[in-house]
Amino acid sequence: MPVWQALYEELGPHGFVPITVALDRREDVQPYIEAANPTHPSLIDEAHRTAELYHLLNVPTILWIDEAGMICRPHDSQYATDIFTAFHKKLSGPYLQMIRDWVHTGAGAMSADEIRANQPKPNADSQLARVERALAWHLLNAGRGAAAEPHFDRAAELAPKDWTIQRGSMPLRGGNAFGPEFFALAEKGKFNYGMEDLTPTHAPESAE
Repeated sequence: MPVWQALYEELGPHGFVPITVALDRREDVQPYIEAANPTHPSLIDEAHRTAELYHLLNVPTILWIDEAGMICRPHDSQYATDIFTAFHKKLSGPYLQMIRDWVHTGAGAMSADEIRANQPKPNADSQLARVERALAWHLLNAGRGAAAEPHFDRAAELAPKDWTIQRGSMPLRGGNAFGPEFFALAEKGKFNYGMEDLTPTHAPESAE
């Protein structure tokens, strides 16, 4: 978040406004937001409506929206820092520079045809998975944790490569989204982010 605050201070006079959205429980992320004290919009989406509306498959992910409110670059697996570069092999610097170039010159924005070609499309199973996840979330909030469990399981079965469902449900079910369960999922294969290979921001071999 400090990186986005710094970019906002740098690029805000040119019309750039970062909006950060945490797909987490409020009690888990509110302290971090308060500690960062951002002046840009910083939201918490416990119900995962953002993931549903934009068909987000993993986090962190970034999408660009222009002055007219239209997506001009679909969601992409990029990072604001290099804290976990050893794991995901991507550097943050080149992508942050892309954002600066976009704000100043419009570079990097895609045409409507390019966006349609690279934006991951939902299907019947992925849509049903989000319904199952939403039902599980509703039951959990109603104090019916046992009834929620099969719906969490069904959501994971329907969308095995959607980390907003798979990993995002871990803390709700008493698991650790940064612990052994996460690495067990990672060992099953690289989950889909969308257009992650279109932006050359991978770390050099020496960073592995």
